Amino acid sequence: MIAIDFKDFHLHTNQVEEILAAKKLDEVKPLLEKVESLWKKGFYAVGFVSYEAGPAFDPKLMVNKDNKLPLAWFAVFREPDHMTKNEFGDYQVGKWEPDCSRETYQQAIQTIHDAIARGDTYQVNHTIRMHAEFHGDAWGFYRHLASLQSGYNACLDTGDFQILSVSPELFFRWEQDQLITRPMKGTAKRGRYQQEDDLRARQLLASAKDRAENLMIVDLLRNDMGKIAVPGTVHVPDLFTVEQYPTLWTMTSTINAKTPPTTTLTDIFTALFPCGSITGAPKRKTMELITSLEQSPREVYCGTIGYLKPGAEAVFNVGIRTVFIDQRRNKATYGVGGGITWDSTSGGEYEEVITKAKILASKPYTHQLLESIRLENGTYPLLEKHLNRMNESANYFAYAFPEEEIRSQLALLSSKYPSGVYKVRLLVSSKGEIELQAEALKNIVQPVITTLAKTPISSENIFLYHKTTNRQMYEELKVAGYFDTLLWNERGELTEFTIGNLVLELDGKLVTPYRDAGLLAGVMRASLLEFGEVEERVLYREDLERASCIWLVNSVRGWIKVKLVYDKERL
Repeated sequence: MIAIDFKDFHLHTNQVEEILAAKKLDEVKPLLEKVESLWKKGFYAVGFVSYEAGPAFDPKLMVNKDNKLPLAWFAVFREPDHMTKNEFGDYQVGKWEPDCSRETYQQAIQTIHDAIARGDTYQVNHTIRMHAEFHGDAWGFYRHLASLQSGYNACLDTGDFQILSVSPELFFRWEQDQLITRPMKGTAKRGRYQQEDDLRARQLLASAKDRAENLMIVDLLRNDMGKIAVPGTVHVPDLFTVEQYPTLWTMTSTINAKTPPTTTLTDIFTALFPCGSITGAPKRKTMELITSLEQSPREVYCGTIGYLKPGAEAVFNVGIRTVFIDQRRNKATYGVGGGITWDSTSGGEYEEVITKAKILASKPYTHQLLESIRLENGTYPLLEKHLNRMNESANYFAYAFPEEEIRSQLALLSSKYPSGVYKVRLLVSSKGEIELQAEALKNIVQPVITTLAKTPISSENIFLYHKTTNRQMYEELKVAGYFDTLLWNERGELTEFTIGNLVLELDGKLVTPYRDAGLLAGVMRASLLEFGEVEERVLYREDLERASCIWLVNSVRGWIKVKLVYDKERL
């Protein structure tokens, strides 16, 4: 099975006519020459070049030994069948364990700092390996990873080994005489909601450390491309662009050049490989340091995977975010790392490594966006705030948001209910599919009886900040027999009820918890804050005892007076 799911090219096939593999350094260039010859004859080719193939292009480049994968591997075929393998079997992935301790990682950072102080290097891409036991269908695991991140994804099955790559980084695109490379360097953790997310993107863009790190690699790649480009054609049209991915923000830059008519695929690899974003600068000396610090080969991780398409188009990724499965040993390996400069700290870089590895434990988004809207006598009192909030969540999760169609369907629904009060549920899928439900709003007797959750929520759970159909964290904490349950976080701070926000009357003031405690920014809450009717405050359990009144507020029912009890005996 071979699958390429690049941004602008998708190919799934089993129709392979020939497999080419290089296990020795002196076989790598001849293999690429044969691949290019077949490509020019109208064949397609898909394959990879391992990081350890570097010395095949420059004997002075140093790498680790004992790689399990071929140094280069390509499958060649006449016509893609564009098969879509939707079915896949079960798989099991054990706990991912790093191959070095935090202490060993810190020692490596110190060694790198010492090398920078001596002037041996300016930046080092230091990486570690994470290992887990793996059983089952590798294709199923690939589809899971690919559902989390799009970019330059690939799944290659070589028999004993499977390579599952969900790389966001372009190594190079070579089409006719145009050569483009887009290195990534600089990352930041995603925020939990739109405003925090935007702030972290701005902080990354403004980060002097990340900009310097990115610029070093841009300069290295400009120099590499200059070795083969037509003089004067190397340009940087985009410098420091911040891109959003499910678990992180990353900074990219784009470099392009024009190649002479005699340029070959081997020339491209000789000039550029390995990509400077996963080595550091200068390349030779830095790769020597990497070899001394990393105790195992990188394999296809930090190498490249790509395709050659008839019509003079070759596109290759940088083999990051890549799992390598050894079926003989039931072992999966995932490499992860980051660029180390003089300003890097071991703690900060280790956290970046952990952030980049989060994709391994992530789950694909399958939820729908949800808004519960009050429909009163044919009108929606707070509609704009509802749509703004849903739009923010759609941007956060990269969902489609067909605003005009939503407004049209809501207007049609309201025309059917010109009088009375209703709760309207608006659901929007990742593809922008709309579903509307309406039910008459029934009166409730106040005060309602509520209680405290028995265990805390985590304020890092992003689904607390977005109204969606993923309500598992609420359902697990609700206590049976009560109208609702009041939640609190890992710091002991009060957050919200499962169906509305919390407002307390304390010392003659109406107060509500801060959003960062771990709660949904309710539409009515937002309106109350906007008009100064309530103010935000950090609230704790003891504040419940001091409060002269407790309310649950939401945009459908408004103010609901609450009596809070701590156990059944006090009802």
